[in-house]
Amino acid sequence: MDFKKEKTYVMIKPDGVKKGLIGEIIRRFEQRDLKVVALEMFMPTVEQIHDHYPKDEAWISRLGQKTLATYAKYGIDPNKELGTDNDLKIGQMVRKWLIEYMTSAPLVRMVVEGVHSVDMVRKICGATIPGMADMGTIRGDYSADSPSVANSEKRAVMNLVHASETPQEAEHEIKHWFGDREVIFDYKRFVE
Repeated sequence: MDFKKEKTYVMIKPDGVKKGLIGEIIRRFEQRDLKVVALEMFMPTVEQIHDHYPKDEAWISRLGQKTLATYAKYGIDPNKELGTDNDLKIGQMVRKWLIEYMTSAPLVRMVVEGVHSVDMVRKICGATIPGMADMGTIRGDYSADSPSVANSEKRAVMNLVHASETPQEAEHEIKHWFGDREVIFDYKRFVE
């Protein structure tokens, strides 16, 4: 594998688009010598987003467990707030909120290439919970949302951007979002 040409999938979420951060997010990647090799703004369908997120019970239960952990941290009764304390049922609610959030506005999908791009992009984006993201990261600088606020409003956490976690996930997501279309470009940046 040529680590200089590792590709990852990035998606600017509705809040990133609505806050006018498309250019800033791309700039953050490019200033770290990563290059955008595919880019498109689009309006996702419910089916596309449904297929983007895992559907297996273990993943959905983990969503519910994260919500239960947030509720426990702040002394919130999940039965009172959500009508259940079952992690799978809560995970299904959260997954539904994610789909609603991700189909609420246009998204920007892109493929970013460069040295260890999967890890580098995730580092640039920061922790997925904005309040835990370091200043200097995209989420740390431009988002203040939290699971406790999102849960109380019965919606997904707005964290500006999605980035693949592993090279295997990146490969899967690039295929899911770009298919077999010839949209990934091979070019040299000026510094190359």
